[in-house]
Amino acid sequence: MCAMTPPLRVTAAVATVLAAFLEDPAADRYGLDLMRASGHPSGTLYPILLRLQNAGWVESLWEDLDPVAAGRPARRYYRLTPDGEVAARAELTALQQRLHRGLGGTTSPQTA
Repeated sequence: MCAMTPPLRVTAAVATVLAAFLEDPAADRYGLDLMRASGHPSGTLYPILLRLQNAGWVESLWEDLDPVAAGRPARRYYRLTPDGEVAARAELTALQQRLHRGLGGTTSPQTA
């Protein structure tokens, strides 16, 4: 029997990371790039990326490069999985709907 991963709770911080990925869903993104796009420091971003990976929404791979020749360490790239892209869009849409309702939007018609 394999352990089930608990459902991913999409907080405001997770939502900003998902939104950064959705700017170009097919793009490989590395940590510093995602920190700039989301506004989160590494101590916030990397735990979110790990949670997204554990949920199957994001996959990662190490850049294949010679650090000496490149003059920098290899980067770890992250990208949304196809299921992750669908889930991210659904969660961000649901979050926007909740915010709209919370800001005066209604879910049922008003009667006079």
